[in-house]
Order: sequence, then C-alpha cells, then structure tokens
Amino acid sequence: MHSFLRAVGFGSIKSRNDEEKLISLVIDNATEKQVFRVSEERSVVELIMEVTEDTGVVVRGETDAHGVFHVAHYFPFRRGNAITTEEPLFVNKRVDTDAYTGMCDDYRLGVSLIFYIQNVVDYLKNPIKKKERRKCPVYLAALASEGKILLPVEKTSKEAEKVKTDLKNRSALIAEAKQGNQEAMQSLTFDDIDQYAVVSRRIRKEDIYSIVETSFIPYGSESDNYSILGYINSVERQRNIYTNEEFYVMNVECNEMNYDVCIHVDDLLGEPAVGRRFRGNVWMQGKVEV
Repeated sequence: MHSFLRAVGFGSIKSRNDEEKLISLVIDNATEKQVFRVSEERSVVELIMEVTEDTGVVVRGETDAHGVFHVAHYFPFRRGNAITTEEPLFVNKRVDTDAYTGMCDDYRLGVSLIFYIQNVVDYLKNPIKKKERRKCPVYLAALASEGKILLPVEKTSKEAEKVKTDLKNRSALIAEAKQGNQEAMQSLTFDDIDQYAVVSRRIRKEDIYSIVETSFIPYGSESDNYSILGYINSVERQRNIYTNEEFYVMNVECNEMNYDVCIHVDDLLGEPAVGRRFRGNVWMQGKVEV
C-alpha cells in the first residue's frame, strides 16, 4: 500500500483487498486518460481519478495487443499550479517500476532537488535523453505523512528584505563555485564559518526554530523524500468525495520556493494559518513541461 494515500483522504486503506478496491474505483471513475503507444502491441496508459480539484490517484499500466489493461502501479498526487523551478533537468527511470524521477540543481535549496514525475506519458512522448540536461518548467507539489505547525519568527520588514538579499547572493555564489570560481568557494566557506559561530552562540539561549526559519533537508532512504520547514501562504481544508475524509492543502514557501502540500487532518499537529510555519516529512512530486 502506498504510504501517502492518507494525504489525499484514503486513510481507510488498510489491506490488500482495500487496495484492489481502490484501483478498481480509479479504473471505473477515471476523469482523465493519457495514452502513449510504444508499439503495435503495447501502450502505456495513465488513468487519473480526482477526489478534489487537482488532487487524486493515478493508476498506471499497459494495454496489450488485445486491448486488455494490466496494472503496473498507482500513486496519489497533488498537481502544482505554478512554476516552481526552471533549472536544467535530468530524468532517470526507476529500476523497479515504470516510474521516473527528475533531478535539478536549484541553488536556492543548497541541495539537488529530486522529485517523482507525475506526467510520465507526456515525458515519454518527448523524452529527455539519458545524460541530457534541458531547461524545463517544473510544477512542484508534495504529500506529507506527518507534520506540525510552528509559530513564525518575528522580524521587521528590513530584516526580511535582508534575508532575501542574502539568499540571492548565496545562490549566485554557489552557481559561481560550481563553475570553478575560487573566490566564490572561499566566500562560501567564510560565510559558513561565520554562520556556525552565530548559531553556536544563539543556540545556548534560543530554540533552534527561532534561528532557522526555513529548511529543506533530504529525509530517509528515498531520494524524493524531504523534511521541510516553511511559511504558510494559504491553507484550505478539502474533503475526499469518495471517502469524506478531510485533508489540508497548504501553499508553503520554503527557501524562496512555493508549492502545495497535502496532509490528512489527523496527521497534522496544530492549527494551520497564514503566516505560521509548517514542519513535516513530505514526498516531492512534479509535473514537467517537456
């Protein structure tokens, strides 16, 4: 069973039998169908069932020469509504399923961004070849398995502007350092040393989350799972039309990147509100324009 089904309102899925019923429900109630013809005898098919607008479950599989559909796998999803990044993208096929992950270096994060590609059929129609990097708009979204609401860090408008300026300068330095600029490397090293000294001094009297406003950290053994901390720009409580279970859809700003996060109401500790912060473990997904 998929670990993030609860995030879109399918928390009642407890057994293999329940899982089979869900797959049948998607096949019977698909609101969208995507097909890519691989050969005369084989086509890749995606059946998409929405439980709310832009949220639902995808069943992916193949049809044979006789038109019979064979299920390969399924996954819950949330579609992103705005371009999150447009950095050069590398796409890699997973070894165990016909699923694909995208990877790009967005310097706002400080780490390589790896995400699960939602629209595989679109990608197969216009693939990015192995070892090729191409600039592609990516619409990110995430599903959360657990999370907490934290209070914001109080700061003046001048301090907030300085944080944004520092982040842009650091992103520029990282980009130059990757091109081999020695001065940029030294500047980043000195900045890290200074920052470590400041944090070490403040941590004696302050909570870590009053020092670190946002963060984006790889989590667990899966490459597309992250532990995030970001500010909530908007929040909406939605209901799964098939199960009546409720989940939150929050637009979160983390390291100057905005994307929606879905989480089951029972998995979130605290009351989400605009201006507060969300901290949780998420599965990052993305729609790629290729």
